Amino acid sequence: MKKLIIFDLDGTLINTIADLAQSVNHALTILGFPTHQEEEYNFMVGNGINKLFERALPEGEKTEANILRMREEFLAFYSEHNADKSCPYPGIPELLHTLNEQGYLMAVASNKYQAGTEKLVNHYFGNIPFIAVLGQREGINPKPDPTIIHDILQVAQVSKEEVLYIGDSGVDMQTAINADITSCGVTWGFRPRTELEGFQPNYIIDKAEEVLQLLK
Repeated sequence: MKKLIIFDLDGTLINTIADLAQSVNHALTILGFPTHQEEEYNFMVGNGINKLFERALPEGEKTEANILRMREEFLAFYSEHNADKSCPYPGIPELLHTLNEQGYLMAVASNKYQAGTEKLVNHYFGNIPFIAVLGQREGINPKPDPTIIHDILQVAQVSKEEVLYIGDSGVDMQTAINADITSCGVTWGFRPRTELEGFQPNYIIDKAEEVLQLLK
């Protein structure tokens, strides 16, 4: 029986791609580099913002100095514009409320930087009592490293067998594999179903309400 549901954030709970694309393109423009179409960012996100900047920068410009410059411009802009176009996916608010009413523990495990993760969760789901909201933290490897999952399990005090991890990407599925917990891929996020299938998750679902069916 599952007691704890861990959610990825971007592409799973919230569609953030438009604001991410706008903010990275802003930083690229400030630094004099070419921008990208919004849909291209679906395949740039997922491994933390420094990797996002590296992928967005032109060939020959993917230096540590440029990544740091991108980070500075991005954070200043994104902190003010991270909710311009972002919104929860259909059925997600209802799902979270139902899980809470049914007594499940819930947590967020994201590769978005910690402050950004907390800000979005508080903005869109401030009335949901997540037991942990963890993003990418200094000195801790991002997903698919399982450390973030281990940290949440320590807070929740549940066994691995009592956990369901839900995400939209191969990174998420590999995270679940590395943490030895049950995985559920969602098809409404940033990555195609074929990417999820490549990692052979325990479940793949197309609608938020299907989570409730899995837990019965």
